[in-house]
Amino acid sequence: QVQLVESGGGLVQAGGSLRLSCAASGRTFSSYSMGWFRQTPGKEREFVATISWSGGSTSYADFVKGRFTISRDNAKNTVYLQMNSLKPEDTAVYYCASPQRPYCSGYGCYDPTRNYWGQGTQVTVSS
Repeated sequence: QVQLVESGGGLVQAGGSLRLSCAASGRTFSSYSMGWFRQTPGKEREFVATISWSGGSTSYADFVKGRFTISRDNAKNTVYLQMNSLKPEDTAVYYCASPQRPYCSGYGCYDPTRNYWGQGTQVTVSS
């Protein structure tokens, strides 16, 4: 059974930083891309970033480029999202996700109805 558990959310002032972590279990972590999505009330969940199974390829939504960095540690079965220069509009519940298919890289690998999802962690950025 695949489990994804996020941590690291919280309250931060605009311009500050947070690092989210997602610990995975239940399958061979190093065979799967990992990603981060976020959702605010009344809006659809949106893509934030993804990293390939080896860590050699990353992709970001335009609104976080240059501010957020996704990384992974395959020895620890953990993916991270370093968030810098946070803005109030970054306030959301952040979800860790992993696609069904192994060795699939990029945003197109994620299917909202078939991904594995974490429970989410709240990030609140005050102005």
